[in-house]
Amino acid sequence: MRKKKFITVAIDSPAAAGAGTQSKLIAKHYKLFYLDTGKIYRHIGLLRIKYKTKLTYGIIRKNILKLNMKLLTNKKLLTDEVAVSASIVARDKKVRDIVHKFQQKCAYDPPKKFNGSVLDGRDITSIQVKDAMFKFFITASIITRAKRRFEEYRKLKKNISLNEVLKSIRKRDKLDRTRKYGPLIKTKDSILINTTKLSKKACFKKIKAIMDRKLILNGNI
Repeated sequence: MRKKKFITVAIDSPAAAGAGTQSKLIAKHYKLFYLDTGKIYRHIGLLRIKYKTKLTYGIIRKNILKLNMKLLTNKKLLTDEVAVSASIVARDKKVRDIVHKFQQKCAYDPPKKFNGSVLDGRDITSIQVKDAMFKFFITASIITRAKRRFEEYRKLKKNISLNEVLKSIRKRDKLDRTRKYGPLIKTKDSILINTTKLSKKACFKKIKAIMDRKLILNGNI
């Protein structure tokens, strides 16, 4: 019997396209370690808001070294203010270098109980996990993404209008796509998944079909 290959899944997407939801479904189904890399930058973005001009690379490095998955579930990370702050710190190459080491550890050396890893973010397929077994670019129309994010905020009882969310996502998209280091792009070898007219279930079914074909050939399933 062939030895099962380590599974790596890299996903890039603009904000609120559904990448996080699909990554979690993939991780659960294939028993993979999941890392939402955007949450790391949101964590640093929150530090930027807290420390203002006193934030240093040393403080960032110290926080990343002691970072654990529980810290990335902080509800404060979900605010629009933190999202924009995250995009600003993500433009800094020194910050990205600090985060890169943590991401590489998660991607290639997750806890032994997992069959591999799935990472989603903005430069995962182009920089962080370029040699991933599976590379996806998940997107949706900006109106669809704004409505999804608006619904998330409504559940959190946030007082914000759909128009404000739309403006915020447009700003975030521009920051993500125009930054000098690690901009959001679709690599040539990434499979495009447009979720605009797809339900969560239908989207996962599509991704699963793609993955299963290759995993069967590799002897993973």
